Amino acid sequence: MKVNKTWKKVLGVGLAMMLSATALAACGSSKTQDGASSSGKGPATSTVAKIKERGKYVVGVKYDLNLFGLKDPATGNVEGFDIDIAKAIAKKVLGDENKIELKEVTSKTRIPMLKNGEIDSIIATMTITDERKKEVDFSDVYFMAGQSFLVKKDSAIKGLEDFTKGKKVVTAKGSTSAKNIRENAPEAEVLEFENYAEAFTALKAGQGDALTTDNALLYGMAKQDPNFRVVEGTFTEEPYGIALPKGDAEFVALVNDLLKEMKQSGEYDKLYEKWIGEKPKN
Repeated sequence: MKVNKTWKKVLGVGLAMMLSATALAACGSSKTQDGASSSGKGPATSTVAKIKERGKYVVGVKYDLNLFGLKDPATGNVEGFDIDIAKAIAKKVLGDENKIELKEVTSKTRIPMLKNGEIDSIIATMTITDERKKEVDFSDVYFMAGQSFLVKKDSAIKGLEDFTKGKKVVTAKGSTSAKNIRENAPEAEVLEFENYAEAFTALKAGQGDALTTDNALLYGMAKQDPNFRVVEGTFTEEPYGIALPKGDAEFVALVNDLLKEMKQSGEYDKLYEKWIGEKPKN
């Protein structure tokens, strides 16, 4: 009897271990409650599903860029080309362009905010780069710009070749503009500010000889203050893309389909002309 009891204990322990192993194996390949793989690869739930469940599209935009995303201090409204593109996405997903929440981002904060889930996408004059593609996915190009300079109207600066030793250039932190000017004018001193509004204020105060960023943004600044002009010509190509959560192919496809629809219908050209003042060249 003692022997039999011993074997029963051994068999019981063995069976319990087998069941535990099976359960662990199942857990290793199971889906979480929201449909995500527990391996952590890809978004937990598609962004489109999250937006529909929430009933609101949350998008990161800039508040300090005339023509693209500028907040009116009197009304609190944010308006611009990027804002109208965001409204079109809200209408595509939710059937109502007003079901949208705008959150302010800067060149420095926008990717972290997307990655931690604070926003569903970034529409903020964001240049598509290979480095950024490691952290986010991009839509097709929705606006093509090029980097140039904003200077005082009486400035003798005509182009990149004028940025020799002693010249100071202001721009925004975390932008491709800072990287580009350092590479193309290594003798110039580059001063970085939190955003372009602060950089423009610094330029007005005489802290720099020029402000550099994409020409599309500079035209907006020149429109705000006629004492400044945009230097003609560009020294880079800056393809803007809508940044989306990494691995969310469904959302990428939806946004790209929308951009194609807007271009085919003529809606894109109308928005471009509304904000930029001319029809797109291609």
